[in-house]
Formats: sequence, structure tokens, C-alpha cells
Amino acid sequence: MLRLGRREFGPHEPVIMAIVNRTPDSFYDRGATFRDEPALARVAQAVSEGAAIIDIGGVKAGPGEEVTAEEETRRTVGFVAEVRRRFPDVIISVDTWRAEVGAAVCEAGADLLNDAWGGVDPGLAEVAARYGVGLVCTHAGGAEPRTRPHRVEYDDVMADILDVTVGLAERALALGVPRESIMIDPGHDFGKNTRHSLEATRRLGEMVATGWPVLVSLSNKDFVGETLDRPVKERVVGTLATTAVSAWLGAQVYRVHEVAETRQVLEMVGAIAGHRDPAVARRGLA
Repeated sequence: MLRLGRREFGPHEPVIMAIVNRTPDSFYDRGATFRDEPALARVAQAVSEGAAIIDIGGVKAGPGEEVTAEEETRRTVGFVAEVRRRFPDVIISVDTWRAEVGAAVCEAGADLLNDAWGGVDPGLAEVAARYGVGLVCTHAGGAEPRTRPHRVEYDDVMADILDVTVGLAERALALGVPRESIMIDPGHDFGKNTRHSLEATRRLGEMVATGWPVLVSLSNKDFVGETLDRPVKERVVGTLATTAVSAWLGAQVYRVHEVAETRQVLEMVGAIAGHRDPAVARRGLA
């Protein structure tokens, strides 16, 4: 059972996490949701299309201008409070590696802290425990926040992913984060080259076998672009293919830009796997 905010999800119930960037320089939307009204419209659209989680980020993952903790807080806290006011039942996640930002957004109503940089600030898990919110434990290969990998090597990339993410999850549990609110994430592209990310996808079942719910953040990432030699705006098909494979292997939570398309993929895979019925079944029966 996965429990986040007011919601509970069964073991075969896929969960969509919609990305809402409060940044002027995000790699995909180029600041389209930096201002409040476009961002709130994006939230409304994502919820209507089937997103259960809204993931709010105040700093882009890649290199760029410095964003202080104070500026990250300014970009996220008020927005979290407004999303909570307008959408009381939605699960609000905040993508941050900083404990002080985590505490501020939890005060504003966040339900989940998405730590994409692999526990670089150990205080973030302590914040999750203090507020009783969920935590995403991600493998980033020891990379510093907002850096790109350079000639990174692993003897066994999945072994490293398992060691780090399970270790972070067990530490969070020991600190008091509710077990049913902890997820692990292989961290595609984070501290990895394209071959590493492909192998992490291929071996995702090993993460699922740990018993911790698995979150994947695949949407339009560089490993998709390099695999298909496609620019950012032409990676949706590759992303959806990777989503289907991840769903078949047992991932549960999907951090995405394209909510409606992802939902169709997950529903189709779920039906093939026998976890859900077809929406309509008339063929050969009428």
C-alpha cells in the first residue's frame, strides 16, 4: 500500500505525478509555468487528465544561474499554499534537495518531498519525518546538485542504485518517515550516461523486488533523446515506450509532462497485465 496525503494506492494502481516547474529556464517548457496563473492552469489541466500528484520545482535540474534557498522558497511556498487551497485533495510534491526549503513547503501544505539528488542534504529526510510526509529516495551517483555526469563509471549500475536507494529508504524509515510513504527512484540521467539509464530501465524489476514502491522520472530526458537522436520536443514517443516497459516491470509512480498520454499507456499496460478491465468490452459480444 502506498499512502500519500489523503490518498491510498493499491500495489497495481499506477500513479501519475505531473511536473509543474516554477522556473524561468526549465529544459522542457522554457518557463511556461513560471508565472502563477499559467502554473495554476497547468495544475488544473493535469488533475483533469488524471494526475494524482503535482510535483512543484523551484530550481531546474541542470546547470544555470544560481538559485539560493531563499529564492527557491519564494518560488514554491506561496504556490504550494495556493494549490492546496484550490485543490484540497491533490497530493502536492516539491522537488527540492534542501531541508530548509522542505520545511517551508511542508508548513504550506506539501505532502511529499521529492529528493532528486540522492540525500545530498541528510536533513531533508529528517524534515519528512518531522512533518509526517512522504519522501522519494533517488540514486544520483553521488553527483552534486545541478551538475552533469562526466565519464561516470559503475561496476554494476543497478547494484549501486539498489545500495543507495534502499539505504536512503531504510534511513528515512528509521527517522520516522511512514513506510507506506517512501518511494525509491533509479534517477534516470542523474549521475548516469545513456547506457546506464537504459540498463536501469531494463533491470527495473530488481528495484520492484525490494518491496519499496518505485518512482520513475523518464519524461523527455536526455537518455531518450540520445537513444533515438531526437531533440527535446520530439521525445514523447520514446518516453511513452519507456513508460510502457517500466509499467510492465512494476514501477508504480510516473513523473511526467504529458499526463493524458501517460495515462493511456498505463491503462493499456494494466489491462494487458490483467490488473484492470477494459473500459469497454463489446467486440464479439454484441
